[in-house]
Amino acid sequence: MGNALILVDAQRDMLEGETAVEQAETFRAALFELLERARAAGVPIVHVQNDGAVGEPDQPWTPGWELSFRALPGEPVVRKAVSNTFEANPALADVLRAMGVDAVVVAGLQSELCIQATSRGALAHGFDVTVPSDGHTTYDDGEPAAAIAERVTRELEADGVRILDLEHVVFAR
Repeated sequence: MGNALILVDAQRDMLEGETAVEQAETFRAALFELLERARAAGVPIVHVQNDGAVGEPDQPWTPGWELSFRALPGEPVVRKAVSNTFEANPALADVLRAMGVDAVVVAGLQSELCIQATSRGALAHGFDVTVPSDGHTTYDDGEPAAAIAERVTRELEADGVRILDLEHVVFAR
């Protein structure tokens, strides 16, 4: 068995333009590097696209809703309107297992919402989960984004998620 990359909500509204997270260009480059390493290893890649409400920057079929990284043939794009990708896509766990996946790397946005919920969803489905400590981020919300991301990292580690620096994430089939 091997691992897969679940790239969560790497959408234009959060990585480009006025609604982007702080230091979006650097974070986007880090996600792109992770994506390219997964592609080079030939592991399954799932792109997750959030469907925001009407008027939100990620409202479906608006420029902000578009993925920042084009999915290549064979890389499924799944949509969601809730934080947990597995809840929004009940067949996802079975699809991943059919692809020979028993472990997932979860990266993207936002730390305290979709990264945390999707990681916990993967754990609930029996996957080993790795989250790069520098592979997720969010917005300031009552505390600095970095503090939120750090707290989420600690909480996920307590839940049983493996936490690694992005440079130490290895993809294997």
